[in-house]
Amino acid sequence: MTGFSLETALTFAVTSLVIELTPGPNMAYLAILSASVGRRAGFAATLGVALGLLAVGLGAALGLTALISSSNVLYQTLRWAGALYLFWLAWEGWRGETETSPGKAAGEGDDRTRYFMRGLITNLLNPKAGLFYVAVLPTFVDETQPVIGQATTLSLIYVTVATLVHGTIVLLADAARPWLEDERRSTFVRRALSLLLVGIAIWLLFATRH
Repeated sequence: MTGFSLETALTFAVTSLVIELTPGPNMAYLAILSASVGRRAGFAATLGVALGLLAVGLGAALGLTALISSSNVLYQTLRWAGALYLFWLAWEGWRGETETSPGKAAGEGDDRTRYFMRGLITNLLNPKAGLFYVAVLPTFVDETQPVIGQATTLSLIYVTVATLVHGTIVLLADAARPWLEDERRSTFVRRALSLLLVGIAIWLLFATRH
């Protein structure tokens, strides 16, 4: 019904896993958030990330991603908006804003909508996700079969793999919180991850330029 074999699905899942294990904006942001605020906030952001990835995948299945990619104005607008948003998240992490500061986060623990929305926005503006769906996913599609059904199923596989990876990052970062209770350690790790996020944003700008 989906138009491809189980072997193709497994190969695509492994490919998705390798790609997701490569450091990217989701990994850095979720690590900062979970290590600073905790896993509840991290999982809320993870759900936002998953929805964002799924939305981009469905957009690719309907041809919207290809349309954006073919329009230089739209593509550059989203590309720079995504990079600037990552820079902003990195700046917040560096400064230790209320929502990412261990000593101040207790009163913000239930405000998960904000973290969900940040995860969502990060991926709606993430050019890496769009390029994956345009450049990698089509190589697993059998053009002799219905394309939309295949693209949708592959998108769901990718989102599932990505969510498992992100959930693991959240748990690992949350487990490190006792070690990060020392303010100097916490500041060092938070700022190191923030610099990583800046580096990733710069890399994405170069990697996704036309």
